[in-house]
Amino acid sequence: MIPRNFIYFSPSSEKEALELLNEYKSDARILAGGMSLIPLMKMRLVSPSYLIDINKVESLSYIKEEKNRLRIGALTRYYEIEKSSTLKKLLPIMNEAATWVGDPQVRNMGTIGGSLSHADPSGDFGSVILALNGQIITSSLNGQRTIKADDFFVDSFTTALNANEMLKEIVIDLPEGMNGGAYVKLERKAGDFAIVAVAAQLSIDSKGNCNYAGIGLTSVGPTNLKAKKAESFLLGKQLNERTIDETAEIAASEARPIDDPLRGSAEYKRAMVKVLTKRALNLALKRARGV
Repeated sequence: MIPRNFIYFSPSSEKEALELLNEYKSDARILAGGMSLIPLMKMRLVSPSYLIDINKVESLSYIKEEKNRLRIGALTRYYEIEKSSTLKKLLPIMNEAATWVGDPQVRNMGTIGGSLSHADPSGDFGSVILALNGQIITSSLNGQRTIKADDFFVDSFTTALNANEMLKEIVIDLPEGMNGGAYVKLERKAGDFAIVAVAAQLSIDSKGNCNYAGIGLTSVGPTNLKAKKAESFLLGKQLNERTIDETAEIAASEARPIDDPLRGSAEYKRAMVKVLTKRALNLALKRARGV
């Protein structure tokens, strides 16, 4: 199939893009990588009257360390995240997650901002940003807003973005002390959407007690989910086999999977949340210890 007719714009600045978005609002869609939007348009599941292609807005593509924070521009592509030496040094969970996204063609074109704005509950980076307690910076002609990642995902394919604003950047406070992260994913075949995936980020003190825990769940709810009860349980505790097992059990209880003829029953997915949470936490702990 081919898309319905639309009017195409290719602004060269953020201000120009926002002016177009402010004028056409819900009748317009932002085109970044297009890895999700173009197929939807071809199937006519989405038919915007106006398409605003922001690929010429180079100011939206960057990975910057700023004091104790990391800033990632919305137009930063997966392959840039995968290969980034800055992320490898500061937040290697980001590099790891990028390797799980689609195939090389998708990673060469797809963008982190496009993925988060699309809000597919099977998207990989939603869970990673939740585990890292990231913040979403949005932009409009009225100024900027800061939205906690946990508040950004409203429902399946629905975010807190207003019709006249777009995602500008992702901001992450860098973890302190001994820390490590991991993203583990179960899929039917290489490059597929997740059956279940888990992002885990940990920080530990000199005695091995947990002083930060972030856990994000993929494909087991209407949105990417933050396993808040599991995170709270782990804080202040010694990280050992027993506490990790209990944390994984709690994370599984927080999942909200549904039966899927392609990717398994809700019961199976919940069981896999427990398995993968345990794996992710153990791997994150190993990395935090520098093993």
